[in-house]
Amino acid sequence: MKKLRVIAMAARREELLKGLLHLGCVEISEPADEMADPAWAALLRRETSRLGETRSQMTDVFAALAAIKRCGAQKDGLFIQRRSVSETEFLEGAALEQAKEVSDRVGRALESLSRLQSEENRLLSRQAGLRPWSSLDMPLETEETAHAVIRMGVLPGGTDVGAIRTALSAEAAAAEFYEISADKQQRYCLLICHKAEEACVQELLRPYSFSVTAFQGVTGTAAENLQKLETQLSENRKEQEAAQAVIAESAQSRDALRLYADRLTAEAAKDAGTERLLTDGTILFFKGWVPLENLEKVSGFLEGLGCAWDASDPDEADYPEVPVKLKNNWLTRPLNMVTEMYSLPAYDNVDPNPLMAPFFILFYGIMMADMGYGLLMMLGSLFITRKYRPKGTAGHLFSLLGLCGVSTFIMGAITGGFFGDFLTQAVKLTTGGDFALPALFTPLNDTLMILIGAMCLGFVQILTGMVISFVQKVRKGQILDAVWEEVTWWVVFAGIALAVLGVTNLLLYVGIVMIVVGSGWNAKGFGKVTAIFGSLYNHVTGYFGDILSYSRLMALMLAGSVIAQVFNTLGAIPGNFFVFLIISMAGNALNFALNLLGCYVHDLRLQCLEYFGKFYQDGGKPFRPLAMDTKYVDING
Repeated sequence: MKKLRVIAMAARREELLKGLLHLGCVEISEPADEMADPAWAALLRRETSRLGETRSQMTDVFAALAAIKRCGAQKDGLFIQRRSVSETEFLEGAALEQAKEVSDRVGRALESLSRLQSEENRLLSRQAGLRPWSSLDMPLETEETAHAVIRMGVLPGGTDVGAIRTALSAEAAAAEFYEISADKQQRYCLLICHKAEEACVQELLRPYSFSVTAFQGVTGTAAENLQKLETQLSENRKEQEAAQAVIAESAQSRDALRLYADRLTAEAAKDAGTERLLTDGTILFFKGWVPLENLEKVSGFLEGLGCAWDASDPDEADYPEVPVKLKNNWLTRPLNMVTEMYSLPAYDNVDPNPLMAPFFILFYGIMMADMGYGLLMMLGSLFITRKYRPKGTAGHLFSLLGLCGVSTFIMGAITGGFFGDFLTQAVKLTTGGDFALPALFTPLNDTLMILIGAMCLGFVQILTGMVISFVQKVRKGQILDAVWEEVTWWVVFAGIALAVLGVTNLLLYVGIVMIVVGSGWNAKGFGKVTAIFGSLYNHVTGYFGDILSYSRLMALMLAGSVIAQVFNTLGAIPGNFFVFLIISMAGNALNFALNLLGCYVHDLRLQCLEYFGKFYQDGGKPFRPLAMDTKYVDING
């Protein structure tokens, strides 16, 4: 990565940013350091843009697309099927203006729909409040007569209204208490009492939790008001249907809206870049990053605009801020999703993808180990990547699925698995004969051999991690650390192997001496003794645990094979081929789904814990260039 500094004429700002957007390989840095320096702040200020307005338009168009999908019965499926457009079509103004008009029209319909829905809720709430009083043939605004007060109110649902009447009679109160209606929660009642008795009656009703209900601004009976509300609700729903119809009619412009959404996303990226520029009104200045392989075309573009620029290697002090872009090919690119899920490497560390790809793909195939499953993975990957062309993490996922499918198919051919023993059971049911696919070894018959092989492969990966760590330390000048941490244990491992083979014990003794010397070479006094025991304990248990962890390769291979055979056997019990086919396919589908995720998780664990722990330093900052990052279309040319 190269550190880029550019000075250009302010009048050519739009041309500069559009060109960088087209190139898609320059990240403009935040000018935090410059603005914190009083000398810079006195000369230059941040450039302004329409970023807020653009983001508002993006919110509107995405809301319009969501509304069209909901009201226009538009379905995207699992993936968005992007269409190809030329850069000219992508940047064309007339089509975008039409899309903006559609977005605004849908936005107005959405605002109307939201208002109508709020109004509907208010009307329904009023309706629910009036419905219990529908049988009361009395204007709701009536609160008193010349000599009596009238109060409507509610009681808890379990209240005994008869007990209230009895209590009123016992007190000889000039009052009547009627139950109008009731539901599970409340009883709706009417109290009529003499004005002189009101305080006494209210006190009498207090233990029963009688709460007075008032209908502010309501005139006429409850039934009359309910009729008016029903009419208003009917009109409201008609208006809602009209607003939804406007949104549904806009479905024919969905492709234009999607193009407009992607264009706004690009504009937002450009506006965000604008706000990272520093200017005095005549010139503008910015710092950024550009990958070395893109420097030539960036330099040609900048010189064509008459810019003054400079590109240099980042200093070591800059490493925490240098963005990381992984170098990929067809084999290692899908592993980006694994690396990004864990964490990008620090700038001065190594790209783990080429070092991880062979192990990840091989281990996945060992755990899955079935030709049928591998075939499904390859076909699924091919279909989705060709038809939908997913981008980003989804694209990496399905490309990785295809590579792991190849590995799974090969390991299935080696172990003789095709949906477990599906072919064996199928041939036996249809012909009565015996049939088995050829295999070098099988999970059920050669379990110990597979376990030993799995741990040997794990040992190879751990040694690979140690070699990478050794090379890194040597490059940094940490020669002694490399010798005592890696070379010492290589000598020990080689010594153990020679001792087991009965060749010689000398190399093992040399390794033990190196452990004693290397463990305490920088310690003092009694610390040398504790350092030796600490190093022995940590390394022996660590390496033993790491190698043993690779036994999961055997465990998952065995589990997947056994589960598939169990379902095939269950399907064959009735002796009917069609029953066998249904049960076998259902069981294998379940087994396939479980292993698809389980193998990924366990494979990921082996890479991130056992492998990365030997050499990997994470914490890299992702490279985010100013680019046309589209969701709905692919730009050609």
